[in-house]
Amino acid sequence: MNVDLFEDERLDYLLAENLRIIQSPSVFAFSLDAVLLSKFAYMPIQKGNVIDLCTGNAVIPLLLSSRSKAQITGVEIQERLYDMGRRSVEYNSLSDQIRMIHGDLKDMPSVLGYQKYDVVTCNPPYFKTPQKREQNENEHLAIARHEIHCTLEDAVRVSSQLVKPGGKVAFVHRPGRLLEITEYMKQYKIEPKRIQFVYPKKGRESNTLLIEGTKGGQPDLKILPPLFVYDENHEYTKEIRTILYGEE
Repeated sequence: MNVDLFEDERLDYLLAENLRIIQSPSVFAFSLDAVLLSKFAYMPIQKGNVIDLCTGNAVIPLLLSSRSKAQITGVEIQERLYDMGRRSVEYNSLSDQIRMIHGDLKDMPSVLGYQKYDVVTCNPPYFKTPQKREQNENEHLAIARHEIHCTLEDAVRVSSQLVKPGGKVAFVHRPGRLLEITEYMKQYKIEPKRIQFVYPKKGRESNTLLIEGTKGGQPDLKILPPLFVYDENHEYTKEIRTILYGEE
């Protein structure tokens, strides 16, 4: 199947899955964080409705499609990224399962309906909005990394509005904002249930946080075993190789 590529776009293999994805170094290329979230989040296997907020080029919906037959919606505010994601979904013949929406996540409860989703995933911008001169000069990257259109509270509030009672909400973020994210989750009635810290390698501080909660759940938090990205030879650990490439 042919696909139209624009400017510096390229068609990459999507790691362990038999999928391809449109990427652009100047606009958006997915990170390990998105892959980790797609493996960490609870997923219904046969049916259900899943929504991924801040979906970028649809990397998480594409990866989730290999884990579930559920209907998946991706929401992206940047038109260029939305279009990259839409074309990737079409290229992989997944339009019957994955729907892409170009819009502001803050509008989604009124557009899509409240409490309609079994699972919400979100890889939100990590950094509070800096002064203009400190922002990444590339607007696409600045919006993806900084809270320009969406704050952490926005992401948690909207996730709570979209998810069904008893449904799951999963985020990937920075450990430095752990207390903030758990406070927002509790404020919006998402009870934190599972946390996993990701470390660059043994002996280093964690630089990635995976957290999942249940809407209206009872307090019972599990801290999962740590996940190390690199070994002492600065090669991917067995766990990360399995996540990325499906290697045993």
